[in-house]
Amino acid sequence: MDVIRCDETKYFVWKWRPSGEANSTKKENAIRYGSSLRVKKGEVAVFFYKKKDGEIMDCIVGPYDDTIKTANFPVLTSIVGAAFGGNSPFQAEIYFIDTESNNQLNFAVPYFNATDPRWPDHKVPVAVRGKVTFTISDHNLFLEKNRLVDFDLDEFYARIKSAMVRKIKGIVANAPYDFSLPLIQLERKVDFLSEVAEERLKGRIDEFGVELKHIDIENIEIDDESDEYYELKRLTADSAADAAAFQSEMNKKNLIDTQAINAENMAETMRIQREEMQRNQRLQTETNFLGAHSANLQADVLKTAASGIGNMGVNLGGGDMSGFNPAGMMMGMALGGSMGGQMNNMMNQMGQQMQNSMSAPPPIPEVKYMLANNGQQFGPFNMMQMSQLVQNGQMTKETYVWKQGMVAWDFAGNVQELASLFMQAAPPPPPPGNGMPPVPPCM
Repeated sequence: MDVIRCDETKYFVWKWRPSGEANSTKKENAIRYGSSLRVKKGEVAVFFYKKKDGEIMDCIVGPYDDTIKTANFPVLTSIVGAAFGGNSPFQAEIYFIDTESNNQLNFAVPYFNATDPRWPDHKVPVAVRGKVTFTISDHNLFLEKNRLVDFDLDEFYARIKSAMVRKIKGIVANAPYDFSLPLIQLERKVDFLSEVAEERLKGRIDEFGVELKHIDIENIEIDDESDEYYELKRLTADSAADAAAFQSEMNKKNLIDTQAINAENMAETMRIQREEMQRNQRLQTETNFLGAHSANLQADVLKTAASGIGNMGVNLGGGDMSGFNPAGMMMGMALGGSMGGQMNNMMNQMGQQMQNSMSAPPPIPEVKYMLANNGQQFGPFNMMQMSQLVQNGQMTKETYVWKQGMVAWDFAGNVQELASLFMQAAPPPPPPGNGMPPVPPCM
């Protein structure tokens, strides 16, 4: 009796043969009913039986350690007769499949032409190298997609590699156009392009009955000794020089515009201050006038009261009506003093109110902006707060801003009033999110 097992430490698909019978097809496939079968966890043993109408099979999923018998071999039971007391040999090819280990396959895409989206007529040779990792997670799907009888592992690997090379070549060649990437920067994007390749090739590798785990593009090599590469470098350098010159001119223009805006703001501020000073002076003059007017009114009241003393006669002595009347005099003085005091208090209160309003002028209106990032709105922020945000790198020229009076959101770099904030700031990173402006808030 044979002990059927796989002692390989690392394998993908392995065919079992009895010891000493590796060169005899008939003998290596002659298995006795009752032989011992050992299948480890993470393995599947597949028994193929040849019949006139085709091939049928039994799959034994590990862990299993027992003799070959009816309980686990329903197909075998139907084809093996009762001759020889159940010990009759039967013909079968036995394969072990590893369903747990990850399998890695290196691939290389030889030099092919790729172009930069800015100069589509200049083709540069590019090569790609990496590896693909996969596993057999579903042995039934693998057996459905692949014929294990006479299975050739090298030929199977070659089929997967061929599919990977065609797809990855297309992904890398189109990446400059699909993702707006300069061709000479592709070497820095291996991680990003690996993720793209993994997403796009998942369905393709499933056709082989295996599960894709990872695609790792390890190197994107541009032929830096080719004439096409040197020409692309020259074009890129010229473009960078033109961009730097344009940026320098823009910086000068922004500086001039900022100085003009600052001068205009300073003139407006001084105008407002002059108007406030003139207003305060007018209020002071009016207050002094009211104080003097109050004193004049009080004097008039007192004169009126004194004048009325002689007219308030009361005859205390008899027939002469022109005699001196002390009671009338006292009453007139009391009335005059009371009225004068009331008028004086009223005028003092009015002067005090005007003085208070003069000493606390209203504040100058402050400009504030709302900011937006990744679809979220923040603020409002004044100019000092936004200057701090720029210094911290939390606000760039590509940040969307909005204030009352603006029709829609716009980049901060397009708003002249904010130009002075970016004079010392570093160049901004690419705009976050999808780059679409948010909806202005209801203020």
